[in-house]
Amino acid sequence: MNNLSILAFELPPINMLLRWRDVAPTINKVVLIGIAAAVIGIGIFLVAARKDPKVAPKGARNLAEVIIDFIEKQIILQTMGPAGLVWTPFLLTLFIFIYLSNVPGVIPFLQMPATARMGIPAALALIVWVVYNATGIRHQGPLGYFKSVLFPPGVPKALYVLITPIELISTFIVRPFSLAIRLFANMLAGHLLLVIFALLSEALFQARDRILIPIGVLPFAVLVFLTSFEVLVAFLQAYIFTTLTAVYINMASHAEH
Repeated sequence: MNNLSILAFELPPINMLLRWRDVAPTINKVVLIGIAAAVIGIGIFLVAARKDPKVAPKGARNLAEVIIDFIEKQIILQTMGPAGLVWTPFLLTLFIFIYLSNVPGVIPFLQMPATARMGIPAALALIVWVVYNATGIRHQGPLGYFKSVLFPPGVPKALYVLITPIELISTFIVRPFSLAIRLFANMLAGHLLLVIFALLSEALFQARDRILIPIGVLPFAVLVFLTSFEVLVAFLQAYIFTTLTAVYINMASHAEH
């Protein structure tokens, strides 16, 4: 108990970790990070587009080509096939925006992924929901699409009593909800872990009892590891969200499940 009294460790209220004072009405740090992610993503490709295509790619153009190549080969061709390449601009935009919104979680002074607030993941999931349902209706027609979703071919008719409600809930409610929650929960959990170990390290390093100061190396080492891990998580969450989007679009484009 005495050791705790000399250790100035106090976790701030959860609201302070997730929300900052507005710099303008309804505009705070998270909003600014989201805007910056969009501007940086657009800027990279605007600069890349101005480069002479006849010259060997370098700088922004090289970066843009690497990202496009990754999206096409590792996501689209793996989930949708060559026919899905028409979706490259949409999936590319989705991936870059999510990644650039995730990365600030490990950037000093920012230290907050915009996707750790539910608003952005929910908005992205809603966009994906509209896109894959609209794609299904366009390719199969309204009746054909809803029939293929609610009454999957090859299922015994007696099982439709069970299958149809499950497919209805899964396709129109669970999919967008799970997309948003997966992104939000993973980024929020990582953000909270970084905050906890950062505060614990600071408290131990500043402890009045010098015996506790060397112990601060342990949470600080964990903090360094978690920071490195969060860089990977930022990429993986953008990749997973984009891949699932490609899968949903592909499923909606064909009657077969």
